[in-house]
Amino acid sequence: MIKIWASYFILFFPVILFSQKYTIKKDSLQPGTSTSISFTLENITSDVKIYDIFITSSSPDIFPILNKNELELAPQEKTAYIIPLRISAEAAEGIYSVTLKGIEKNKKDGFIKTSQIVISAHRKITLTSIDFPEFIKAGEIIKTSFLLKNDGNVNESLILESKNGYIEENPIQILSPGESKMIQVNKITDSNLGKNEYQNINLSVYNIDNPNEIQSVYTSTKVISIKPSEDDVYHRLPVFTSLSYIGMQDKGSFKDGFQGEIYGKGSLDKNNKSLIEFRAISKNPVEFNSFTQYEEYFINFKHDNIYFHLGDKNYSASFLTEFSRYGRGVELRYDLKKMSFGGFYNHPRFFKDIKDEFNVYSKYLLGNQSEISVGYLYKIPRLKEDSFSFTNMRLDSNAHLPYLTGKFNISKNIEISGEVSYSKTNKTNGTGYMAQTFLKFEKINGNLTYIKTSPEFSGYFSNTRTFNGNIQYRITNNINIFTNYIQDIKNFQRDTLYLAAPYRKSFQYGVQYKYLSNGSLMIYSGFQKYQDRLEPKQFDYYENFFRIAVNQQIGIFQLNIEAQFGKTENYLSLFKGTSNFYTANLGFEKFKTSFNLYASYANTSRYQMQRDKQLYYGARILSRISDKTNFSLFYQNNYIPEEYYNDRNLFEVLFHQQLFPKHSLDISGRYTLQHGQVGNKDFIFSLRYTLQLNTPTQKIAEYTSLSGNIQNLGVKKTEGIKLKLGDYLSITDKNGNYVFKNIIPGDYLLEIDRSTVEINAITNISLPTSIILTNKENIFNLGLTLAANIQGNIKLSEEGKSSTKVHSEIEKKKEKSIIIEVTNGEETYRKIAYINNPFDFTYLRPGEWKVKVYRNGLDKRYKIVMSTFQFTLTPSQTQDVTIHIVKQQNEIKYQQGDIQIKYSENKRRK
Repeated sequence: MIKIWASYFILFFPVILFSQKYTIKKDSLQPGTSTSISFTLENITSDVKIYDIFITSSSPDIFPILNKNELELAPQEKTAYIIPLRISAEAAEGIYSVTLKGIEKNKKDGFIKTSQIVISAHRKITLTSIDFPEFIKAGEIIKTSFLLKNDGNVNESLILESKNGYIEENPIQILSPGESKMIQVNKITDSNLGKNEYQNINLSVYNIDNPNEIQSVYTSTKVISIKPSEDDVYHRLPVFTSLSYIGMQDKGSFKDGFQGEIYGKGSLDKNNKSLIEFRAISKNPVEFNSFTQYEEYFINFKHDNIYFHLGDKNYSASFLTEFSRYGRGVELRYDLKKMSFGGFYNHPRFFKDIKDEFNVYSKYLLGNQSEISVGYLYKIPRLKEDSFSFTNMRLDSNAHLPYLTGKFNISKNIEISGEVSYSKTNKTNGTGYMAQTFLKFEKINGNLTYIKTSPEFSGYFSNTRTFNGNIQYRITNNINIFTNYIQDIKNFQRDTLYLAAPYRKSFQYGVQYKYLSNGSLMIYSGFQKYQDRLEPKQFDYYENFFRIAVNQQIGIFQLNIEAQFGKTENYLSLFKGTSNFYTANLGFEKFKTSFNLYASYANTSRYQMQRDKQLYYGARILSRISDKTNFSLFYQNNYIPEEYYNDRNLFEVLFHQQLFPKHSLDISGRYTLQHGQVGNKDFIFSLRYTLQLNTPTQKIAEYTSLSGNIQNLGVKKTEGIKLKLGDYLSITDKNGNYVFKNIIPGDYLLEIDRSTVEINAITNISLPTSIILTNKENIFNLGLTLAANIQGNIKLSEEGKSSTKVHSEIEKKKEKSIIIEVTNGEETYRKIAYINNPFDFTYLRPGEWKVKVYRNGLDKRYKIVMSTFQFTLTPSQTQDVTIHIVKQQNEIKYQQGDIQIKYSENKRRK
């Protein structure tokens, strides 16, 4: 007995839930599904009752599969009446009612019962690529079609975006349930494209309220160049030659003259195995500074494992022994798989203490991006000449400097490197050490460097001990804390071409807070020590400071504001005071022109005056007037004394104009403060003409030809047809023959000028077509025939007679559409077609074609009788197709026996 009642409970638990009057089902129903509800009916009389049953719903989107029936109830019988329902896919979210009405036969008595159901919200957006070209000519528009459809039951407010194309329709689309929309995305290609390439078009869609739920679809089209830049039988090396006229008002005297330059960089062969770079700059007619070029000659060459350099450059042995020494010499390196050997000879040009130096080294790769190097540097001093070095240190004899360096990846997050070096002369011995660590973790990164050299060390640094480091920790995505310590090296033997920067020692720590995606706040504090390296000194101070900086994007404006407050101890004037700075930068871009405005006010105690007040201001304008014309203007009234070691621009005008392809003109004028100068302004004027030469270095191919025949497959004639192959043209003779001669090998697009053929003529192969010409002679034949067509209708019929009454409102609610695709294996075309409307595909190539029909979200009640058709199209044929769609009856399957739950007054369940 217990098993029987358990079976009843399992079978009728859903029925019991639906049978409660005016109750709502807890679990809401999904649209596009079938369900059932039940009503409890009871005959409390002693007579047999026979009712005509009628069922209605409050919405045409919810309809009973059986809306009329007959029910017989025995005396004292109590039963559950089950009603199957169909919920359309378009049913909107909400609460609906289903009414059961029973009228007793031959009497007016009856009953009405109502139950409620809940339809849940269902969101579903589909985005599909419908049509796009496989390839086009450069300069044409890539036209791509996408189908956007709302397969849910709620209205969708959608945003459309394309990163690499422009959308023809409104980028904001509102789609009702079941509605679909064709979206056209186009992209203009560059007619001057120098090389064939694939270009993508994407379309992304997301709901306004859910920007993170984004869908994207991509298409790819081959764009074939009509002006190939590589159409050349020679491999060429880019070479730039220039001639400049330079005039300079330098410390009261005017100098001028001409300076020539030739520069080339590239490969000597088409496989890019032999790389070369060279430069020759004649002597500068004016005083050299940062804004003019120094006399320089060099050439370097790399092929496979060999690297060779001859001429001027910065020669480096190791960080401690010879960090950077500009001179004229030669360098050679040979690379093996795990090992390298090399060396150089250098004659320094801007350091009089050293006459010549030689270096040899060997590098070993240890795997996992780790390496170790062993080297030896030999220095020869100028003993018989007056020598000068920045540190006033002279070599007493030839110097020997062996060194050992290494770099090791401890893990993917930690890297350490270091150097140990030793120096020996006739009178002194010295040592040098350097260690460095790099850290890079998810939340913390930084680096630490320690250097120590003895007083007698004869390398690039001497009598030095310094430590530098910085660490940054990311607390959250918006908050970073950081600290850094900087201590400059005091004693080093740098070249005398430029002045050395002031000695600096500083420590600072702070926090950066990104309060908006386009705004950040930085607060930091610390101390700094600056000391002039020249005599007489302009400054020597120690300062504690606090700084706050705000960086904010406001519309097109980028704003940066800083304020620094410091307490300064001045060692030159022996007094203490405050040093405050207030700085603002404003930048924006408009009309292809960028503007940057700068202003700073300083009230300091760093220099000779106790309260030295300075106002610094300036502006820069950079305008791209056109693709061939650029203009730049810069002005700044002055610079802080700490920047004396640089050449500083006070006023600058630059103008660049491309005169012709590969010909350009540059004009510049500047007022400058040269390094070491405080108030003496110099003027520099330059007029520069540049010519780009593509020098042939290797013949990579021979001229080729293309010939063929256009076969007559049913057209009036094949004479006088114009063919295009890139920039080349050819016309067929009376037999349909054509020829292209003296063509540069490459990838081309072959096409026919349609104005020279019949209006309905079509080639037997797909044109335009891509042809790769590599052989000396190439043959390509094709035929010309008449195009065929496919046309048809979509017919809707009903399958027999259904006892279910379909609401007409459903049919009128929206047009039913399908997608029709035709393909011959190489070409595919698609269209959206609507029921009871005609469709057609014109200008099809004769041959085997397959027609396939897709539902496009068609309601499940509709059945496509035949979804695939196969045809052989002949020239000029128009093939008719009828696509039959049947609205199916909803089939209800009954159990062989009735299952009823009955109650009577005399019997109760136990």
